[in-house]
Amino acid sequence: MKVTSAFGAVSSAHSHDTQHAMTQAPEKPTLHPRNLHRGRYDFAQLIASSPELKDFVAVNQYGNESIDFVDPAAVKALNRALLKHYYGINEWDIPAQYLCPPIPGRADYIHFLADLLAEDSGGNIPRGEKVRVLDIGVGANCIYPIIGHRSYGWHFVGTDVDEAALKNARHLLDANQLGDAIELRFQESAASIFEGVTYADEYFDLTMCNPPFHASLAEARQGAQRKWQNLGKESNKHKKPVLNFGGQSLELCCEGGEEAFVTRMIEESVSGREHCMWFTTLISKSSSLPHIYRLIKNIGAVDNRTFEMSQGQKKSRFVAWTFMDKAQRQQWRKR
Repeated sequence: MKVTSAFGAVSSAHSHDTQHAMTQAPEKPTLHPRNLHRGRYDFAQLIASSPELKDFVAVNQYGNESIDFVDPAAVKALNRALLKHYYGINEWDIPAQYLCPPIPGRADYIHFLADLLAEDSGGNIPRGEKVRVLDIGVGANCIYPIIGHRSYGWHFVGTDVDEAALKNARHLLDANQLGDAIELRFQESAASIFEGVTYADEYFDLTMCNPPFHASLAEARQGAQRKWQNLGKESNKHKKPVLNFGGQSLELCCEGGEEAFVTRMIEESVSGREHCMWFTTLISKSSSLPHIYRLIKNIGAVDNRTFEMSQGQKKSRFVAWTFMDKAQRQQWRKR
């Protein structure tokens, strides 16, 4: 992993608190050192925690136990097992066709955010409920708050424009006694990011977001088609590519795609410059970065980073920006 500043050169990233619980081998070297999913899935352990997974596990052509990642039901069963085994989540489900997130990649975002906070805390990751994180687009799966709270004890506020998604997320929190640690808020305006869901007297250490990155559902389907072609999965059986991780239109696309959504986020962040230490968002398309860097510079941010992440062939990144210099951020943490 490398961290890049849009205003400067690439610098080597250092990790803190690199101990993790996995002892499985071989490791996935591209995942964060603290990511609990670096090793090959131990299906015996996962099935012991979540017996329903057994029906989806079979030996693949390489002689390894695996699931069919084209099958949405199999992916959901794997997620349930991972969340129960590693994060103590006893009940987790999402409505049909809602986004079923790949757990290892979602955990990476959380762990790199922890590293970002540690930079201004003497290398120590801030833990506990005093660390407040705003998750824009929390979704029906509520995955970032669940992993973030279970990993570091952080307090989360999750927002969404989809009332049905929030209803399901509230059910998950109630079923797992997480209501005191994770608060959910409905965003009435699809055109707003922070406005209408944050209060004048509250503060956040971080914001995070997995924005809708397609401009249309047709574009999302084309992306899925390319994915299966690259993986050699395309066949007559899949004339219409399967979105195995699901996703409603609000989760997958918005007018103008990722670049337009993040543009609004950056512009709105100016009004919250004294109420949040680090603003962050995932960026799916590297082609979006030059425009995003220009915006961040134009709004007067004093520092920014790009964290490159990867899981197998999948490459992703998140961009972080702040209006506080290092001395102000260190004072923020002390306060």
